[in-house]
Amino acid sequence: MSHLSSSPQKHKGEHKGHNVDKVYMTFVQATSSGGGWPMSVWLTPSLQPFVGGTYFPPEDGLTRVGFRTVLLRIREQWKQNKNALLENSQRVTTALLARSEISTGDRQLPPSAATMNSRCFQQLDEGYDEEYGGFAEAPKFPTPVILNFLFSYWLSHRLTQDGSRAQQMALHTLKMMANGGIRDHVGQGFHRYSTDRQWHVPHFEKMLYDQGQLAVAYSQAFQISGDEFYSDVAKGILQYVARNLSHRSGGFYSAEDADSSPERGMQPREGAFYVWTVKEVQQLLPEPVLGATEPLTSGQLLMKHYGLTEAGNISLSQDPKGELQGQNVLTVRYSLELTAARFGLEVEAVRTLLNTGLEKLFQARKHRPKPHLDSKMLAAWNGLMVSGYAVTGAVLGMERLVNYATNGAKFLKRHMFDVASSRLMRTCYAGSGGTVEHSNPPCWGFLEDYAFVVRGLLDLYEASLESAWLEWALRLQDTQDRLFWDSRGGGYFCSEAELGAGLPLRLKDDQDGAEPSANSVSAHNLLRLHGFTGHKDWIDKCVCLLTAFSERMRRVPVALPEMARALSAHQQTLKQIVICGDPQAKDTKALVQCVHSIYIPNKVLILADGDPSSFLSRQLPFLTTLRRLEDRATAYVCENQACSMPITEPSELRKLLHQ
Repeated sequence: MSHLSSSPQKHKGEHKGHNVDKVYMTFVQATSSGGGWPMSVWLTPSLQPFVGGTYFPPEDGLTRVGFRTVLLRIREQWKQNKNALLENSQRVTTALLARSEISTGDRQLPPSAATMNSRCFQQLDEGYDEEYGGFAEAPKFPTPVILNFLFSYWLSHRLTQDGSRAQQMALHTLKMMANGGIRDHVGQGFHRYSTDRQWHVPHFEKMLYDQGQLAVAYSQAFQISGDEFYSDVAKGILQYVARNLSHRSGGFYSAEDADSSPERGMQPREGAFYVWTVKEVQQLLPEPVLGATEPLTSGQLLMKHYGLTEAGNISLSQDPKGELQGQNVLTVRYSLELTAARFGLEVEAVRTLLNTGLEKLFQARKHRPKPHLDSKMLAAWNGLMVSGYAVTGAVLGMERLVNYATNGAKFLKRHMFDVASSRLMRTCYAGSGGTVEHSNPPCWGFLEDYAFVVRGLLDLYEASLESAWLEWALRLQDTQDRLFWDSRGGGYFCSEAELGAGLPLRLKDDQDGAEPSANSVSAHNLLRLHGFTGHKDWIDKCVCLLTAFSERMRRVPVALPEMARALSAHQQTLKQIVICGDPQAKDTKALVQCVHSIYIPNKVLILADGDPSSFLSRQLPFLTTLRRLEDRATAYVCENQACSMPITEPSELRKLLHQ
């Protein structure tokens, strides 16, 4: 008999931890009132779960049985009723297998995208917080999959009330998050979640997967609204990752912890690195502000704008251990215009004063003990971060950001890919002196490692137009299909058959949460790969996958917003936007930038350089029939390989793409 206990998902990159968590959590959710971490499960020697629960206090309390008592009871039962326990375990496992089976069954086709999407939108609308944005009571997570869904829902329902409401919900949520304390206003980047509905006091951990996905969400918000507020937030996130979460060889670290010592030698406390007292800010920013209508220092200006108070702006209910009394989390309380009006100052002057003030706080904060860095590198999260840099770099036309994405992809290929077997590794670690270390034997990738890396590579191809990344994506997709595809029931398993051998269930992930489900991302990847290659089997796989998940989507569409988005992308037609031209020429770049500046989620961007032997020309022979007009870079918008008239003017292309 063995006991397995598991803490939160944070370290799920460790070997098989992620899959183990998922399998046994499913058991706990099915047999007790609900799951959560910490999770305690007792297993038979053959790893079948037979008793499970969440937290047990060390000793008996008024309402809860203590861990010691549980152990004694289980030992007693194991001695006396071993067979009954084993039978019960077998029954529960069999029931779970039936319940966790996601399969096409006798369905031939996925459900209607229109129905699924409007039901998903309705459910989000009902849970929406009008005042602060977001979709639940506290704690509030910045779930980018929901924002992605709302943006694409807006695009296909632009002329309806629901469409403009979807856009408003997503933009308002992104604005409130960026103004709240969940964003680190001093050093940039986003914390893991907010403990209140105002996005004010966060759980201070910073996760790589949030930064990657949020950079994309804020870049898309900028494409849609044209408001530089959003592009500034995206740039801030990427600046933070480059500074704090980047390995010198191009890979990205997993996370920074929430806790750190307030001063050297003291016990670590949640948020110590990030919070401020009024006294600290006054000492750092004592200089008077000229031209204000009342005596004012730059410290007072910053404290007014970011809501700092003498008593601290964190309520006792959010600080049960009393570690944050008198401390403040910076959160934007007023618009720049209001703060400027309050003190009779110019808006630009206030902007400059606040930025200078934040920079001084940033420099002062460097002297504090830093939170622990989790320097493990996970292929999946690195894939999400490659997307973050590639998409933002493309949208903003910033070559420098695309280079970070390229270096991230080079790192994955050099350190996390086994050329002989075409397999990805899940993890590697930062060694001393900038080296990279692996566990021995290596930990091979799960489904999400392949799905997220393929997505990153497709985004990187569109941002850099270097077809080597597309070629690698195709290879990885082939490996993914070989290792994880369920040829009987459709969809992908989370782990390889032999990796899950010791575990009682082989699951398919079925929730788009803090991270998207790997099956949802794969559905999008398959559609895009079909657009790049014309290989029909990828569309067939996509249809099969969507069909396998249709029952789950039908029941709770809001749990699979990324999948619902893939469903509607599949039922609309994918645009192939082909630019014929020399990639280095000015006119080619102008057409490419025009495409990147518009929000078109359901497209592939292809550069045809006129070489009939190039990788893309071999995949899509119709490309060789497309000509440049008068030797100028020329764009074609194609659907199902039928193309528009040739276009050479970016303004004409913009018009066509906005239709």
